[in-house]
Amino acid sequence: MTRPLTSIERSVQGQNDWLKEEERKSIESRGEMGRMEFWLRVTRSRINKDVKAGRGDVIPGFTSVCRLFKLAMDKRAAGDQRLWDHLMQYAEQVLSQHDPRH
Repeated sequence: MTRPLTSIERSVQGQNDWLKEEERKSIESRGEMGRMEFWLRVTRSRINKDVKAGRGDVIPGFTSVCRLFKLAMDKRAAGDQRLWDHLMQYAEQVLSQHDPRH
């Protein structure tokens, strides 16, 4: 028998369900471009909340992630696929271990 969820657990589950549903709607309406735009909006909103809460280090962190992603795209376009492959492999690994939506 499983115990009932706490209010915090129900809230987290509700947020995760909302994310799944909104992501699904975005994909239905605009495909992978819609998915990307959805996650950019969610991330921007979360960055603003974190900055207001005094966690301004999210800005240089996000900047670094964007710079890394652009570097991987540039190297791939120049014919060197290795950084892109490593980045995608790492992203899949982290998301499979820590993404609560799965």
